[in-house]
Amino acid sequence: MKKIFLLLLLFPIALCAQTFKFAQVTDTHVGGATGADDLRRTVLDLNHQQDIDFVILSGDVTEFGSDAELALAKQILDSLNLPLYVVPGNHDSNWSESGANSFRKVFGAETFFFEHKGFQFIGTTSGPNMRMSPGQIPRENLVWMDSIFQVHADPSKPLIAINHYPLDSSLNNWYENIDRIKARNIQFALCGHGHSNKLYDWDGVQGIMSRSNLRAKDSVGGYNIITVTADSAFFQVRKPQTLTENHWLKIALKKDIDSSINYKRPDFGVNQTSKAKVAWSYVDYGDIGAGISTDGKLLFTANTVGDVYALDLKSGKKVWSFKTGGKVYSTPAYHKRTIVVGSSDHFIYGLDARTGKLRWKVAADKAVLGSPAVAKGIAYIGASDGVFRAIDVRSGKVVWTFDHVKGYVSTLPTLADNKVIFGSWGNGFYALDQRTGQLQWEWHNGHANRMFSAAACYPVVSNNRVFIVAPDRYMTAIDLKTGKTIWREKQDAYRVRESMGLSKDGKMVYAKTMDGELIGVPVTAENMNVSWKAKLKMPYELAPTAIYSDKKYTFVPSDKGVMTAVDSKTGEVVWTYKLSNALINPPLVLKNKIAVSTMDGKIMLLTI
Repeated sequence: MKKIFLLLLLFPIALCAQTFKFAQVTDTHVGGATGADDLRRTVLDLNHQQDIDFVILSGDVTEFGSDAELALAKQILDSLNLPLYVVPGNHDSNWSESGANSFRKVFGAETFFFEHKGFQFIGTTSGPNMRMSPGQIPRENLVWMDSIFQVHADPSKPLIAINHYPLDSSLNNWYENIDRIKARNIQFALCGHGHSNKLYDWDGVQGIMSRSNLRAKDSVGGYNIITVTADSAFFQVRKPQTLTENHWLKIALKKDIDSSINYKRPDFGVNQTSKAKVAWSYVDYGDIGAGISTDGKLLFTANTVGDVYALDLKSGKKVWSFKTGGKVYSTPAYHKRTIVVGSSDHFIYGLDARTGKLRWKVAADKAVLGSPAVAKGIAYIGASDGVFRAIDVRSGKVVWTFDHVKGYVSTLPTLADNKVIFGSWGNGFYALDQRTGQLQWEWHNGHANRMFSAAACYPVVSNNRVFIVAPDRYMTAIDLKTGKTIWREKQDAYRVRESMGLSKDGKMVYAKTMDGELIGVPVTAENMNVSWKAKLKMPYELAPTAIYSDKKYTFVPSDKGVMTAVDSKTGEVVWTYKLSNALINPPLVLKNKIAVSTMDGKIMLLTI
């Protein structure tokens, strides 16, 4: 008896651990060409496996995150006879008409934690971004991880972590996840996203990327079967209803991870010499995907936990908060003591600006991701139900609707020449009469692929022209009166995307390129004549965040949390400040100050 007890002390993991198998299915892309059929075949195959304990689906469940695609994916997965744990990927959130809200409704959650045969499993999402940028584990997920690890306090239990993205620079806050799991007994981390089987080292953590479930050029798709033993994990590709291949990878399970391995973290050293100074800062407990507005005394914004709230402009202290039923990406608009804002819970809200109390709300049939523009007491806002609305700010009465929008709206409309001008994620671009909602003109970019829509940029109007940039890398000038194309140009030297703005004097259209440059095109030009370029060189990026100017400076946000002020005349960089490592939302330019928020929940008031 004493010998057995001694052996248990010496070899606790070897005797307590049980061999088990689970499946990792990833990148199913339901809604794509073969996604649904490939998933059906995989589910049927999994139901015939005799020794698999559960299934992990690690993101990109759908192609565009639409409600129809999510419903179809859920219908297929409902026939699975094994326990299923799911996290979303970037395709489920970046182009989601529900603002990644429907994923939670359909699958019950966007995170998971469970224990199985002595192992802990934790899964986090890699969004919600809603604007093209690096992946990001939402701040609310990190807060949730802390609470999970506090409740399940034994750090010696072996842990397996799952995210759709690799835990590297693919995620702008990879280190926040890594630091948490390295404080536990992390054995390995799983991801998808890259559509291939590959072994990584993520800051000392063994990382494994798995192949897509899609068939691609093969006759069938596939997934990984992972066998966990007392000291190893084996990875095998399973071709549904065909064969299980020999293991392509075997890794050792470790009792201790080398915590001395630390890859380079973001560098905030630039702030030491920056001319911009922090008046105050505020950290949310969720992500922030909205911009900021003000009444001169309070700042108004919202988060992806569903809160709309006000901060004191002088101190940064929270004054009030209002809870909606869904994630909020809509930038609140202020007008005469009322805040207007949309939520992914399918409502548009009118709130008292001083107290946050509800004054009225208007129902939509789907999420409201668009931001309202207000003029003469009327708020103009788009939703995901194909309807654009004009609402009386004082009463909440719907003045008119336009119900022929293709795709969903996530932008801030531009008001000019008694027109409401905006794009949608259906390659639609519209000009409506502000008074009646009647269509004045509609412009189309000629594409069938909705990813090329001019839907994320804030349209710029000057010299009776509407200027847009889009993911197809074209800059376009459209006649404000007729909707006819004046010029449309794509230059390999200046790969514009969705980030643009207008100089304070209205003479220059600014656009940020994917290579991190800021260019200027005169509003009178008859082509994409780049006659001005800032002396600015940022890293490669895709962030579709609006550019704003005051009399002296042009403020350039980035998807790496860096705000730069450029002299509007000379193009010289005046100052740079790094707020975080996440995408910067549309900033609010004030007198000698700028209010800036980042997607990872940070807000700062910078004195300039």
